Amino acid sequence: MKISYALLLVLLVLLGTLSSCEIFGPGQGIFAPASPHEQYARSLKSANLDQTALGTRWLSASEKALQDSVSLSVPYRESGYFPAHTPVAVGYKLAVERGDVILLSLTIQSENPARVFLDVFEFDEEKGTTKRVLSGQADSTLRWEVRRSQTHLIRIQPELLRSGRYTLSVSRQPLLAFPVEGRNSKQISSFWGANRDGGRRSHEGVDIFAPRQTPALAATDGLVTRVGVNTLGGNHVFLSSIKHGLNLYYAHLDSWNVAQGARVQAGDTIGFIGNTGNARTTGPHLHFGIYESGKGAIDPLPFIRIGSGEPTQALLAAELLGDTLRLTSASPLRIAPTSKADRLQTLPRYQIVSVIGGTAEWVRVRTPANLEGYVSRNALSPIEKSLRARTLPPQTVILDNASTLATVMDSLKTSGKISVLGVHDSFELVESPSGGSFGWVNMEVSN
Repeated sequence: MKISYALLLVLLVLLGTLSSCEIFGPGQGIFAPASPHEQYARSLKSANLDQTALGTRWLSASEKALQDSVSLSVPYRESGYFPAHTPVAVGYKLAVERGDVILLSLTIQSENPARVFLDVFEFDEEKGTTKRVLSGQADSTLRWEVRRSQTHLIRIQPELLRSGRYTLSVSRQPLLAFPVEGRNSKQISSFWGANRDGGRRSHEGVDIFAPRQTPALAATDGLVTRVGVNTLGGNHVFLSSIKHGLNLYYAHLDSWNVAQGARVQAGDTIGFIGNTGNARTTGPHLHFGIYESGKGAIDPLPFIRIGSGEPTQALLAAELLGDTLRLTSASPLRIAPTSKADRLQTLPRYQIVSVIGGTAEWVRVRTPANLEGYVSRNALSPIEKSLRARTLPPQTVILDNASTLATVMDSLKTSGKISVLGVHDSFELVESPSGGSFGWVNMEVSN
């Protein structure tokens, strides 16, 4: 189906009224509302724009971003770029735990108003399936409570025919407040899973040491469901949070400050630190445990550990976003912006790459073969200076891409020298003999 560029642009503008920019929750069930991204994709198909080259590439890019996501760890931020002429989407892979609260901020800098779709998915690595958790818009902060400890995917994709720069920031906070006054997770002395009773059982919580009579605090709003005494925990309290589906366990208390059936708010005093129960031979401390409805005891650490703080990575220079660069030496292309990350492959010296984002230290690049990853900023340089002059025979064709299926953009009328600027496999990036543009020569054919 052929549609002119001008008509396509008009149709896309009209489609803009069909897509909302609200924040949407999990995409579960047949009655779940469609996300802005899903609404836009349906609009493309309704207008038969999915049969155009641009529409097909846009839909393909959205799927590819989830399959080829690069890994990041919080706190993290990077800048990125999306061009108007090429449908793109970027994906990030993030390992999170039950108890984390993730804060995701996306800001956009664009000459013209542009809708940018932001989606978060749970990713089942064994099955290779995704389930949408949250969707939102640019220039706002998304906050979500992680319900399952597993990999999550973040996808950013602009609507068609829009260009601009973006900055993505990701940080983490604990779901619950810390349960001991004047303390934080640095004062935890015994963690989940530690041996107890000579290895006959494992520790189902964390121990937080503090002076006797230090207040033990409600870590969330909730209902006190039990106040009592048992052999292991001594004086203890159970606090139920229906909102989060959790039961919090406070043990070894010296005394209580609440009664069964009481409703408390986060920060209220539940009781006072002691060493009752089987802790009589140790110093005063709080055993803090969490039981999830239907699952039993779970590790409380992610729920109360210190937050990650704001990301501090220096951003990549704005003028490099969208630029074409080359490697000054053979360099590993890594799956994450760190020298410890797994390498996807080693790129050769003078490899040509497109800059799609990154930080001042690690640049996210895409090769002509559409392989994405991170390389060190120190390994990249501009392509302004010629590497060498190569003499090519008459009728040598210059292509618009490093592919045997690429379109011919120029050809040599006579034999002559041409400037080589970089490489990709058997192709060399050259300056067009007519000047002012660059193209690719397949050296296996030209030789």
